[in-house]
This record gives sequence, structure tokens and C-alpha cells, in this order.
Amino acid sequence: MSALHRTDPAPPVRIVHLGLGAFSRSHLAWYTAHAADAAQWGIAAYTGRSAALADALTAQHGLYTLVTRGADGDETEVVDSIVRTRPGDDVTSLIGDIAAPATAIVSLTITEAGYRAAPSGAPDQSDPLIVADRAVLATLGDDVAGAHRLQTAPGRLAAALDARRRAGGGPLAVVSCDNLPDNGGIAARVVAGMLASVSDAAVAWCAENVSFVSGSVDRITPRLAPEESARLSAQLDDAAPVVTEPFSDWVLSGAFPAGRPDWESAGARVVADLEPWEARKLWLLNGAHTILANLGPRRGHAVVSEAIADAECRTAVEAFWDEAAVHLPAELEIDAYRAALLDRFANPRIAHALAQIALDTPTKLRLRIAPVAERERAAGRRAIGSARAFAACLDDAPDDQLRMRLRAASPALADDAAFFADVVCARDDLRTHAARTLEETR
Repeated sequence: MSALHRTDPAPPVRIVHLGLGAFSRSHLAWYTAHAADAAQWGIAAYTGRSAALADALTAQHGLYTLVTRGADGDETEVVDSIVRTRPGDDVTSLIGDIAAPATAIVSLTITEAGYRAAPSGAPDQSDPLIVADRAVLATLGDDVAGAHRLQTAPGRLAAALDARRRAGGGPLAVVSCDNLPDNGGIAARVVAGMLASVSDAAVAWCAENVSFVSGSVDRITPRLAPEESARLSAQLDDAAPVVTEPFSDWVLSGAFPAGRPDWESAGARVVADLEPWEARKLWLLNGAHTILANLGPRRGHAVVSEAIADAECRTAVEAFWDEAAVHLPAELEIDAYRAALLDRFANPRIAHALAQIALDTPTKLRLRIAPVAERERAAGRRAIGSARAFAACLDDAPDDQLRMRLRAASPALADDAAFFADVVCARDDLRTHAARTLEETR
């Protein structure tokens, strides 16, 4: 049993979070705990699927140790902003928490795939879980007893918002903390699409009372290897520690009709135009991660710090960055951000597994690499750096499958004969180089 116990009263629940995991605890929960008015803002958090993390944190009264791992050593602190944890399938509790009048914010870290959105941002009607959840929503009415059958985050959120409408709970804000451009807009379109299965009244109430806030989130928080997690748990007497890097950044844009924590006092920024900040982070940080996660293992690397130290991997990242930087405003201090990223990536004490980053690569290519390539081609340039990035992620595919996978990321790029030829050429170069490297190591 953990030694973590609350000595002061827990703050009242005013934030409900979907997608409890390491990142939400190094970012959203950390910013909330460090806000000047933290005593007024407690978080009720729901996991994605597993009950294990919820059980571990419940036994610790929501407390956990955040280990900030710099190149020269660790700093630890106990974060106390989470006051209640539940498994994600406890939909009845989730609905009750979101419907409660005191709740002002619903926050999300459900991953890019968790929105289950079509390219338009609407619910993906080819997704069987979305189809099933829409059928459940159509039957709920005033009785939410059947809500336990809902399987997706958008479906559960739609049911909870409709319950809030019926209970007269008042307006609130939904805040997305996932790595998606216009993440608040996507959340709004997905939720509206799901609420359309409930009633026109539910859609209208949501449009009038729920704001969808977009955010750019930035803090590398690796998944711990089991042995490292066990070592830290024993050392800290904490069943659910989190390891993160010293750097953190959060930029938000949107309205909070029922109020919010003073996140600026913890270092967050609230801006009128989020798009350039989103692009800087998605293209430079996340785009580089996608390149390293796919090229690095072919070079024998397992973590980011190893891959960025490899001249070939770093060259691929820098070439893509050069193209992306052209399309970002100078006032975002791109050169300084790039230099900071190289230092962050090189931190050998943050073991960010490439296999973890490589998950759902097709979606990440569409969001992180394709936008840069499309802009370069529209400007009349070859986009060689972007072509090499695609090749690094798709180099195991023959030509017909390569075009099909490229089309999933960007139909325009797949139909661009010159760009496709550059991707094929880059793929063949990677194969030749990999074969030569393998031969040299024998």
C-alpha cells in the first residue's frame, strides 16, 4: 500500500477528465495543481479502459509522484489535483459527474484515434463502434441505465452532455488536450454528430451551452518499462508514479463559460489564434517523433535519444523541419524551438520508446507530415524532406501499396506524380542503404 495520503481537504470536483494516463497527469493535472487557485479546482478522472490505474490512484486518494527527469538528475513532487478516479467503463458515474452543476470543464486525452472521426471531423460512420453507440444513444431518453453499453469516448460524452441538459446543469467547456489540429473543432463536430442520434433539442442545447476549446500541448511523457515502473514504485512508495521531462508548454484558445483555473499562473498561454502554435508543435515535435519512430528501429535504435544521435535520422528530421519552418510565423521563435527540441530528444534519461510513438502511424502521417508536403508542393517546391519522411514510414510497401497508403494520408499527394516518384526514390534509397548497413555489420 502506498504511503501517499491527503493532509489537507481535497479541492471540489470542477473538472471531469476522460483518458486518465501518464500524459494527463504530467500536463493537465500538473498545470491545475500549480495554478494560483488550485484549491478551487479538483479533477474527477476516468481511465480509457483498464481499472488498474483507477484502483491504484483511488488507494492513494488521487495523489501520485511526478518525477521530472532532467539530464543531470531527478526532481520529485506529489501532485494533488486529482481527487477521484474511476475506470472508463463506469459510465453511470461519468454521466453523474458531467451533469453535476459544479462541473465547469470536461477535458480529454483520448488520443487521436479516440475521436473516431472521419477526415471531415464528423463521426466515422464506417466505424462499427460509432454505429453501435449511435443506436444506443437513440434509445436512452431520460433513462441512462443503458449507457453502460456505450463503448466510445464520443458516445459517452454525448450521453453525459445530454444528461446535463436534462438536469439543467448549465454551460461548460470541453477542452481537448490531444495532438490534433483544431482538436476542439473536431471534438465539437464529433459530439454534435453523436448528439444528433439523441434529439434535435440535444444538438441545439450543446450549440448554445457547450464551448469547445482547442489546445496545443507539449511535454514528453514516456511510457515506463515495467521494471522501471516497479523500481520507482518501490523507491517512492507510490503505485502510480509518472516520469516526464522538465520542458512543458500549453497554449489554449476558446471560451470557458463556467470559469477555469488560473492556468496562466502555472505557465500556460491563452491566445486568440491557436493555429500557428498547433502547427509548430504538430510538425516540429510530433512530425520528428514520427520520422524517428519509423526510421530509428531500421537503424537499430529503440528510444528517441539513440535515434536523434544517429546522423542519418537527424538529417531526415532536419530536412523535414527546414520545409515546415517556411510555413510557420517567425514570431514563434522557430530556431530556438528547434534547438530546444534537439536538446529534449537527446536527453538520455527520458527513455521514450520508438515503438510507442510508432503506434497509429497512418493517422500521424496524415496530421503531421502531409500538411507540410502539401504546402511545399503548392508553393512549387519538390518537398524532398517530406518525401523522405513518408518513405521512412512506408518503405516496406511495394509501389501499389505505397500509393494506397500515401492516399490515406493525402489524396492530393498520392495523385501528384512527381511527389510520388520522389517517395518511391527515397524508399529505394532507404532499402539500399539498409541492406548495405546490414552487410557491413556481418
